[in-house]
Amino acid sequence: MAMASAPHTPLAAAAISVTCSSREEDEEYGGATSWSLSSGAPSVPSSRGRRPQPYRRLLHDEARRLRLQRRGQGAGAETPRWVRRTEGQMARYIEDDRAGHVHGRHVVAAVRAVRATASRPPGSMREAMASFVSKLTFREMCVVLREQRGWRQGQEFFSWMKLQLCYEPSVVAYTILLRLYGKTGKIELAEETFLEMLEAGVEPDAVACGTLLCAYARRGRHGDMMLFYAATCRRGVSPPLPAFNFMLSSLQKHRLHGKVIHLWNEMMESYVVPNQFTYTVVIGSFVKEGLLEEATDVLRKMRRSRFVPEEATYSGLISLSARHGRREQAVRLYGEMRAHGIVPSNYTCASLLALYDKNEDYSKALALFSEMEGSKIVLDEVIYGILIRIYGKIGLYEDAQRTFEEIDRAGLLSDEQTYVAMAQVHMNAGNYDRALQVLDSMRSRSVKPSLFSYGALLRCHVAKEDIAAAEDTFRLLSKYGLPDVFCCNDLLRLYVKLGQLEKASALILNMRKEDVQLDEGLCTTVMEVCCKSGMITVADKILNDMHGNGVNMKNSTMVSLIEMYARNSISVIQEEHSSSKALYCRTESSALSMTLKSLLDTPGGSSMACRLIRKFAREGSTDEAKFLHEQLTELGVKPEDSATATLIVQYGQEQKLQQAQLLFKSASASFPVGGPVYNAMVDALCKCGKPEEAYHLFTEMVDHGHTRDAVTISILVTHLTKHGKFQEAEDIIHGCFHDEVELDTVVYNTFMKSMLESGLDNILSSPLDGQANFSGPRVPWLTASALVPKQANYTQLSAYMIA
Repeated sequence: MAMASAPHTPLAAAAISVTCSSREEDEEYGGATSWSLSSGAPSVPSSRGRRPQPYRRLLHDEARRLRLQRRGQGAGAETPRWVRRTEGQMARYIEDDRAGHVHGRHVVAAVRAVRATASRPPGSMREAMASFVSKLTFREMCVVLREQRGWRQGQEFFSWMKLQLCYEPSVVAYTILLRLYGKTGKIELAEETFLEMLEAGVEPDAVACGTLLCAYARRGRHGDMMLFYAATCRRGVSPPLPAFNFMLSSLQKHRLHGKVIHLWNEMMESYVVPNQFTYTVVIGSFVKEGLLEEATDVLRKMRRSRFVPEEATYSGLISLSARHGRREQAVRLYGEMRAHGIVPSNYTCASLLALYDKNEDYSKALALFSEMEGSKIVLDEVIYGILIRIYGKIGLYEDAQRTFEEIDRAGLLSDEQTYVAMAQVHMNAGNYDRALQVLDSMRSRSVKPSLFSYGALLRCHVAKEDIAAAEDTFRLLSKYGLPDVFCCNDLLRLYVKLGQLEKASALILNMRKEDVQLDEGLCTTVMEVCCKSGMITVADKILNDMHGNGVNMKNSTMVSLIEMYARNSISVIQEEHSSSKALYCRTESSALSMTLKSLLDTPGGSSMACRLIRKFAREGSTDEAKFLHEQLTELGVKPEDSATATLIVQYGQEQKLQQAQLLFKSASASFPVGGPVYNAMVDALCKCGKPEEAYHLFTEMVDHGHTRDAVTISILVTHLTKHGKFQEAEDIIHGCFHDEVELDTVVYNTFMKSMLESGLDNILSSPLDGQANFSGPRVPWLTASALVPKQANYTQLSAYMIA
């Protein structure tokens, strides 16, 4: 076997593969096939006889010579290519004049002569090649051109080539020169050579176009590359796969992932068959763009092509799945990677651990730690930091502290996030002093703090209610730019808690000046401060800005804002200074209406507003409940009957009959009210000592066909009986049995008590079997078909008889 230098790039190899073998090789080695050290057996059977010792020694000497030649060349070293020959071919190979070289002596001498012109002034090529005129064939000249390393030598030799009689314009020669210009960065010369090829009437093939595309990609001229690629597509020329791979790799290195995806789609439309390198680059770009579904689709195509993804590919997909919350997919990809025998990297393990931490799946996180130890994966500081956070969340504070100390002793403690994780563990345990000690030790070790650590320090000072230290930390945060919404919310809440409304108002005005985009939590705090400090105009503007920017708040947040607005509106109205009442109520009502409209536009928003009315009423905050009730009515929304009824009942309990009657009247005038509202008003009238009016309202409710409530019936009959209105009670009882109203035991007891009080003597002399009709002075006896008394009824009756 003999070795020869291989081309530096796949495109050049493809371009020269048909021209670079000499005439002697065609004659002597026509049946030989090339093979590589990684491909295994050759495509044709070879002689199994033992080679003579001189041949083996010659091969060893040539291999040693090539190794020495490649030393010190670094990554640009050319890889040898092995060629298998028969014993007869080897005998003729030794007997010719090549002296172990792939080409003849005159070709090797020509290559050396051209290379020697590098130390001579330009224009000395004719003199150097004078002795080679008419001695080199066209193929041999292409070999000499291919072996050049400098662009000037290649340019001058190509000019000398064109003067020879055996020269004929060929795409192969131009492709070799294009490759040389591309390797040396002479893009302008490559473009001129390509135009010269077109002017010479040589049609560029896929290899020539791919070579120029690689030259553009190598120098990062992606605009020209894409323009030239579009031109080649218009001419119906599709570059080979190596050119596509070179272009994709160059685009990805310059973080042009969108163009990588565009070029991938072009490849799919051109039916180019990708290889493993193509899939790896494209999946990486999809991951960088955050396109999980598209990356997964390319991965499925890669599997169907029976390519095994690399660890970096799996790592990117696992990390992206974790960021998208696709826990099952991330775990499945990790299991697939382990099934292929691929050892995960620290980055992959950190992504999975962060996912387990986020989903609070701590058992699997600890199991992964054990697996990493079994696989002898070296844990870095990031993984230790995640472990500390997990220990803190499950309450293993001592284990977290021990892990932190182990990192410190191992000399791995250098990341700011590790310190903050340990400080957060102490804060979760309520040990704010120890958290401050950790953060102070970080600064003492010259670990540069960032917004992340300053935010943790601010939360610690806020928890300790140290307003001076919190303000100092906030000022330090402001040096890096305006603090985030979480830090602003923490400081605002501290101001509100300590009653520092002036400072809170100043901070809000500064936030408005800096145009801070509020989130839900900060918006709620700002609204609270604005309401307490009278900054309703600012609150109104903030809400307008949030609605204008399309910021959507949760229903619970809007309900909290509405509750806060209602409470503050009533508190201002009840103040003695009434000069600002009108302006306050108008601006307050505007902000409240805006928030209330947003709530009503969401599914279930009306029910949540009515639930808030019921909450106010049950708490005794009838003014707030009425205020919100009126706001709903003004917006054209009918409050639920249960909300109106609850408020009326509360008015009755507080002996506020006039307010109850006004609410009932306004509710009836705005919308048709149902049975619950009538029942509530009857209850309020009874509790305020107006049983006769309650009776008339009850009769009106029955005439309108509303359902009679058992509790209301019991209350009304009790109050009528108490005030001696026996005839009205009798009418109600008759009506209930006549209309077969569903009653409970309490109502039966109430009826019997009313009958006993209205005509006890006649009741005692009447039969209890229910078979005879009895009519006392006021109350009729109940028939068996209408009522069968239970034991409780007889007990009640017996008690009255004994009395």
